[in-house]
Amino acid sequence: MTNADLLPVTVAGSCCTPLTRETLTVEDAESMALAFKALSDPTRLRLISIVAASDGAEACVCDLTEPIGLSQPTVSHHLKILMDAGYLTRSKRGTWAYYKLIPGALERVSQLLKTT
Repeated sequence: MTNADLLPVTVAGSCCTPLTRETLTVEDAESMALAFKALSDPTRLRLISIVAASDGAEACVCDLTEPIGLSQPTVSHHLKILMDAGYLTRSKRGTWAYYKLIPGALERVSQLLKTT
């Protein structure tokens, strides 16, 4: 086979459609990695599910320990990770902490995964 037998290769365009419309900035990639890492634990996924299903998408930490089956300090640790990742907010009422799902927080993740 000679060079004349080879088809010309053009590199002008991409062969594949990108998954997102725009590429992520370094800051956005770091933020999304933190968000995905927070969701990568089954306990944290259950906590988000319980909070989201609660009245007003808000739950007291005292109501989260029994369904999760872990101690209050361990549940609080998981809730802090979810807060740091931007999924939950926390408010104190007396001695109890209440956690609320931040509106739109889960949509941010789903938009990145959307392929259309």
